[in-house]
Amino acid sequence: MANGKLQPPSSTAGSPQPAPPARRPAWQPFTPGGVAAFARATLSRLLLVEGIVAGLATGVMLWFVATAWFPIVREGIRKLPEQGVIRKGELNAPRLTSGLLAEGPFLAMSVGLERRGGASSTADVRVEFRPRECLVCSLLGCLVLDYPKNWIIEFNRTELEPWWGAWEPVLLAMTALLLEGGLLLLWALMATLCCWVPRAVAFFADRELRWAGSWRIASAAMLPGALVMTLAVLLYGAGVLDLIRFGIVAALHLVAGWVYLILSPLSLGKARVAERREVNPFAAKQRAALGEEGTKDDG
Repeated sequence: MANGKLQPPSSTAGSPQPAPPARRPAWQPFTPGGVAAFARATLSRLLLVEGIVAGLATGVMLWFVATAWFPIVREGIRKLPEQGVIRKGELNAPRLTSGLLAEGPFLAMSVGLERRGGASSTADVRVEFRPRECLVCSLLGCLVLDYPKNWIIEFNRTELEPWWGAWEPVLLAMTALLLEGGLLLLWALMATLCCWVPRAVAFFADRELRWAGSWRIASAAMLPGALVMTLAVLLYGAGVLDLIRFGIVAALHLVAGWVYLILSPLSLGKARVAERREVNPFAAKQRAALGEEGTKDDG
């Protein structure tokens, strides 16, 4: 009581308010805390980091294609006869015989004109040209591709060798654009479908997270798995991983995204209690009652 007036108690008098937690800079998606930092980052920062990760993945994939697959294609084209064409859905090459055209540890190309097929190969991916179809075989089985009946495709060294020499760099550039843009679109789509997961985790764990921040966390949570897959492609191309181990890592990289979706919101700060007190209706009634009591005492 001061000057005969009863003062309502103040929750802020004599007690300093805690400073809001410092924002962690968003720059790395390797840890749950690093992914959670993107909840308060700008969209441009998120796109910058995603562009770097997508560029790294694209570069490694282009290296693999250029060193593991394209040399086999060039060698296989050089071993084709001078005459041959695919017309009306059928391969017609008089001097073409069954057997291997080119083979490497990752890709093999062969011709199988008889029912028993072409020569056997231990390559991870095998492409076999048959009279009316093309077989693409790997660990999970074979994919049968029928020749288009309305197209005329040259199947000889004379036409394909200069064509491949001119289009090989163009194909690499197109692959780079498709991979870079495709990864960015895929991450945005996955973030839109899965943004409810970090939002729900934050709600039940009493963490501060809005929908926009939840979307950014969901998008950034895709990056650790992409980095794991990039490393797997690098090790596979270097011969450290075989096809089976590469397949296991490819399956595990999908799980990594869900792990980060769940753990990253837990690194956020607790919801501020002060904001809850402001919406408490009983606190306003108590202050009004104390004020009326002080007015009666003055009278």
